[in-house]
Amino acid sequence: MSNVKPLFGRFSGAPPISLPRILLILLLIVLAWTSYYTIPAESEGIVLRFGKYILKVPPGLHFKLPFGIDNVIEVPTQRQLKLEFGLVTPGYTHPDQVGKEPEKEKSMVTGDLNAALVEWVVQYRITEPETYLFAVRNPGLTLRDLSESVMREVVGDRTVDEIITIGRQEIEESVLDRLRELAGRYRLGVSVNQVQLKNVNPPEPVQPSFNEVNRAQQDRENAINLANGEYNKAVPRARGEADQKIRAAEGYRFKRINEAEGDAAAFSAVLEQYIKAPEITRARLYLETLGDVLPEAKQSIIVDESVQQILPMLPLPARLPEEK
Repeated sequence: MSNVKPLFGRFSGAPPISLPRILLILLLIVLAWTSYYTIPAESEGIVLRFGKYILKVPPGLHFKLPFGIDNVIEVPTQRQLKLEFGLVTPGYTHPDQVGKEPEKEKSMVTGDLNAALVEWVVQYRITEPETYLFAVRNPGLTLRDLSESVMREVVGDRTVDEIITIGRQEIEESVLDRLRELAGRYRLGVSVNQVQLKNVNPPEPVQPSFNEVNRAQQDRENAINLANGEYNKAVPRARGEADQKIRAAEGYRFKRINEAEGDAAAFSAVLEQYIKAPEITRARLYLETLGDVLPEAKQSIIVDESVQQILPMLPLPARLPEEK
């Protein structure tokens, strides 16, 4: 027994280490280990002392009271979070991102009592981490319930055709405005940035019928567009032709009016001269008329009472045509 060394005795010439010294070393290690913490760049830290909120710290290295006196909760305030309804994205990390029953979440009834499968995503960011943690119990689940309630309310006020075709953007804007209002009223500490409809479809048993209706509506729209195109081509062309004919008629009208006014002025001038000298004017008109008519005649024969024979008055050609 004399050769057996004590548990904390000498070893290789080192001084003996007592149990209190070991406990002190362990205490110092735990003290150093629990006296600092690091907040990631995309988060903020909420410091609790004995479970009570005392301050909010930015990203970086910080110190706290050890041994669990101070606890720190990391809140991702700089990360864009999202909630998915009716669909599941593989590899998600946020626990509130996907609901427990996606198939029931997307099943809705429209305002015209038709069924529709609506899938949507809500994107938000935590702006007040202390309010997010302590104002409402389970704020992520509360925001999910609010989003689903607001979407069902908005969808319930519209027809299935509006939801599937032309009303998607209006629905997104209405849900976003209403959700922002409720998030502020319930003090969730979040800022809702976007509501996006992913897929809006009728239930599977009636999808073929809806597809046929959509194709018929598209064909109808195409036919209307083609008809409008032909209308836009034909009507301006017809209007142009009508304007052209109207302008031609107006030009002809002005021409005839001017000609008539000129003829009337000329007749008035002749009448004035005729009144002054009727015989001279009559003879002049007669001679001027013959001057205009005779050149158009092919052959002229003038017979007077003193002429006994007509032959001397007939002009003979200078040279008779040769017979072949």
